[in-house]
Amino acid sequence: MRWWDIDPVLELEKDLFPEDAWSRGMFWSELAHARGSEATRRYVVALDGDRLVGYAGLAAAGDLGDVQTIAVRRDQWGTGLGARLLAELLRAATAFECAEVMLECRVDNVRAQKLYERFGFEPIGFRRGYYQPGNVDALVMRLNDPSTSVNGVQGTEING
Repeated sequence: MRWWDIDPVLELEKDLFPEDAWSRGMFWSELAHARGSEATRRYVVALDGDRLVGYAGLAAAGDLGDVQTIAVRRDQWGTGLGARLLAELLRAATAFECAEVMLECRVDNVRAQKLYERFGFEPIGFRRGYYQPGNVDALVMRLNDPSTSVNGVQGTEING
């Protein structure tokens, strides 16, 4: 993801997550940590021609990775794009030498939970009222050894 991707990312973010969409400043802050030898973030976008159809981000700290966000345009649901984005994040976690990867997922987002489970993530707890202002709980999931979960996932162009 580059600075010029922020406007289309924000458009998709507001469509998919209207109550708790990230701000422009949040994306700029994440991208500030995604470049150079001291990078601790990896943000990618998926394009269909010139149209942004998805994005995803990972933060790394020590040997722990954290999936910050994954979003796929509604007309791309069911195409495997979410899996390709997640695979790219897990490749990044491996490059960052993360021993495990964590994430939070809305308890009502069963589609995402099934995706994460296919990659080997396991539920480990809940965060009550995590998503605001809707006061929706988050399911916390963990994947041990992300390097074993990305084989054979290929497809749509993913750009850093």
